[in-house]
Amino acid sequence: MEFIFATHNPHKLEEVRAILKDTDIHIIGLHEIGFHDEIVEDGDSFRANALLKAQAIYSKYGKAVFSEDSGLEVDALGGDPGVHTARYAGPDCNHDDNNNKLLKNLEGIENRTARFQSCICLLDEQGHQFFEGTCEGSIHTELEGTGGFGYDPIFIPAGYEESFGILSDEIKNEISHRRKSLDGLCQWLRQIDKSLKK
Repeated sequence: MEFIFATHNPHKLEEVRAILKDTDIHIIGLHEIGFHDEIVEDGDSFRANALLKAQAIYSKYGKAVFSEDSGLEVDALGGDPGVHTARYAGPDCNHDDNNNKLLKNLEGIENRTARFQSCICLLDEQGHQFFEGTCEGSIHTELEGTGGFGYDPIFIPAGYEESFGILSDEIKNEISHRRKSLDGLCQWLRQIDKSLKK
């Protein structure tokens, strides 16, 4: 079973392929189909942004596509960065800028509970379906480790003492928000096609 995965993020593409490696699901990245345009993500929720990305690709290629929008919600900041996770420090920011801004905004705050949210939108000729996943945790007081990407060096998942920046990819891919939303997608696809590997 083959899908276009609507992302320009090579880290996300690599992570999703690693999670799906033991399934019969094959994904094609946007660079592999020659799509290099920016998709405007101006929705007010992860669902809205995931649908926007899927619609942009499906309308152009007419092939089954899934997209994923995800972000970090910090309780003490009222759920921010939320849908603005990727550009929290501004339109031209990088991961370090985002992490540093978040750490600064949490200076002196004891409540550091947070969660990663993931929403996948599958879109084909039958319409669209959403699959969601959450990874609870907390925000570290400093950058820790160089693994992963995005906010991984400052996010400590519940039940662990180290950040995703230190924990192995194997652990992250077993407990992450993205893993949980992909599990939902795979379960739904297996209901349609009983021959798919579990």
